[in-house]
Amino acid sequence: MTGYLIRRVIQMVFVVLAVAVATYFLFSIAPGGPLTGLRQSQQRLKDTDVARIRAQYELDLYWPVRFSRWLAGFPSGPIVIAGNTYFAEVPVGCYLPDAETGGCKDYVYLEEMPKLHPPIKSSQGVLRGDFGLSSVVSIGRPAMDLFRSRIGPTLELMVSALLLSLLIGIPIGIFSAVRQYSKFDYLATTISFIGSAMPTFFFGLIMILLFSIVPVLISEQAPWLIRLPPGLRTAIRPYEIASWLPTIQPKTPADRFLHILMPLFVLTFFNTAQWSRFVRSSMLEVLRQDYVRTARAKGLVERAVIVKHALRNALIPFVTILVLQIPSLFAGATITETVFAWPGIGSLYVDALNRSDWPVALAFIFITAVLTVFATLLGDILYTVVDPRIRYS
Repeated sequence: MTGYLIRRVIQMVFVVLAVAVATYFLFSIAPGGPLTGLRQSQQRLKDTDVARIRAQYELDLYWPVRFSRWLAGFPSGPIVIAGNTYFAEVPVGCYLPDAETGGCKDYVYLEEMPKLHPPIKSSQGVLRGDFGLSSVVSIGRPAMDLFRSRIGPTLELMVSALLLSLLIGIPIGIFSAVRQYSKFDYLATTISFIGSAMPTFFFGLIMILLFSIVPVLISEQAPWLIRLPPGLRTAIRPYEIASWLPTIQPKTPADRFLHILMPLFVLTFFNTAQWSRFVRSSMLEVLRQDYVRTARAKGLVERAVIVKHALRNALIPFVTILVLQIPSLFAGATITETVFAWPGIGSLYVDALNRSDWPVALAFIFITAVLTVFATLLGDILYTVVDPRIRYS
């Protein structure tokens, strides 16, 4: 087991490094960037101003050099070892791009970097937990500070949806498999198909229409209807959800509960639909095995056969899906958070992409990749817990 874990950790390091290289390269060659919006809003920028901004965000460096500084925070300037200077004359970037020739008016050499770059706070590298500064969403603020401010709402929504989905989806899947082709099975299958086929953004818009907009339009004819907040995590000012109920004050438990209801229902319905179908199919496959029929032939109670013999083996493939939910606890539900304006990490990522804030977007992808490879390793370990017959050597 120890040797297997060592091999897996080494593989994880190479996988994360490959993801980092690929994503950084794709972001480097993608159109847009921090200077795009600035050039569109201010047409009279001089070449020196553009060069200063490029140097401030290290956009004047070639992408391999930028990547090494982003990943490991390599210091500026040439490498000095035992009094000897190395790589001092190696060009590492283009300080003043020439739009006419497509070349450079002035190359940046390692020895000139401290003079050309203004004295701003530089990144220490993602390996040290520093993902740089936000360039658009919150200019000059560290990317990790943005994630810390958004992780609370994301965990609140995702953990609640995960627990409710497990508590509802697994029993439904088990009962549907045990009572195959019953009325309950047909009903659960139909609802599961609807939940799996319906896009979350469409379902979220339908929820806003039914529970926020329609009650307002027909409030005179149906004053008893309750109006739910259409978005955000808390309200800005006091509000009423119905004329016969007291006023809701902002940032109270009741206010937070009303705001989380719709996004929580959308995520729970979507996850429950998928997980119940998966548990049902896995249980049906296990119930046909010989050892289950043998357990019934020995006279065991049906509940013991289902729980002790069938369910434990049916949960082995389900563990794979469950552990892959770990990255989503950090990443959040990007589409659902955007529809309901939930101030989580998922909506922060969408905002960073739309506004070309590459440091924030790269930090999101890198952290998600690390959590994904960690989740796969955790899944392999949990296999040995669910099924003692599995051994790694």
